[in-house]
Amino acid sequence: MLKGFKDFIMRGNVVDLAVGIVIGAAFTTVVNQLTLSFLKPLIQLMGGSAATPAPAGTPAAAGTEGARIPGAWYIGDVGFDWAAFINAVFTFFITAAVLYFLVVLPLNKLAERRRRGEEPPPAAPSEEVKLLTEIRDALVAGGRVPAQHRESFDNLTGRDYPPAGREYPSAGR
Repeated sequence: MLKGFKDFIMRGNVVDLAVGIVIGAAFTTVVNQLTLSFLKPLIQLMGGSAATPAPAGTPAAAGTEGARIPGAWYIGDVGFDWAAFINAVFTFFITAAVLYFLVVLPLNKLAERRRRGEEPPPAAPSEEVKLLTEIRDALVAGGRVPAQHRESFDNLTGRDYPPAGREYPSAGR
């Protein structure tokens, strides 16, 4: 079960998709904060409207009416919250660095090792597969496997039979 999960995760497209989703979500935060910190106040300033209350969760929102957001630039009563935007950019870069160093880089090294053949070869066939192979070979040698079942029997054991250059014995004995 874990081997199947490992093979699923090691496919490049699955990891790329997961990284893309996380980076996309982090970049969405940067774009939203750019809009709240710079574009919305700029539109307010051009439109001549009064400043809107501070967004929920900011220190000014908990304070009195007309309180100013700490770390923001003001033109008239309109605040440009550059500190929140810089915070969103830092969060994005930290998220990207963690993903790169903890997910992408180790998986790329593992894939490179696989290409060079440094990863250990797969384990020998299990006892069940060996037993099924022996049963198949005995049945085919005795002519007891009907022609319509030979292909499925070969697929079950994972081998091609007969070896190249040989034919199946006739089933009509």
